[in-house]
Amino acid sequence: MDQKQLQALVEQVSLSAFGKPFRHTASFNPRLRTVGGRYVLQTHNIELNKKHYDRFGEEELIAIIKHELCHYHLHLEGKGYRHRDRDFRELLAKVGAPRYCRPLEQKAKTAKVIHIYICTSCGLAYKRKKRINTDRYVCGRCRGRLELVQSARS
Repeated sequence: MDQKQLQALVEQVSLSAFGKPFRHTASFNPRLRTVGGRYVLQTHNIELNKKHYDRFGEEELIAIIKHELCHYHLHLEGKGYRHRDRDFRELLAKVGAPRYCRPLEQKAKTAKVIHIYICTSCGLAYKRKKRINTDRYVCGRCRGRLELVQSARS
């Protein structure tokens, strides 16, 4: 879906679901990560997350568009456009828009490397996330020399 098709879809959804025209710009914003879309108060534009369209299809995109159009139309009418406002919740229910979009799968966290250092004098063990320069740092207890024993992923 390109920019012109998206703009036409938003205008068509606005007329069919709300009976009011959408007179601003709708676009995909590649920087959106966790939200399905957002309504920009200053410009009255709507930005949508293309990843939701790619993953869940046009039906989910239309649901997100309806949600953002609720913000849009209520803000322009001077009514409560925030999630917590009664006007917003009532309009969501009226047009059948979801309060939240479906979550995208989060990337798996990478395993962190744990470095274990042991003092050669007193045997005290140190666990560190970052490597340390053993020529520069010494044991805090006895000032003995540190030695890297193990680097393991946790």
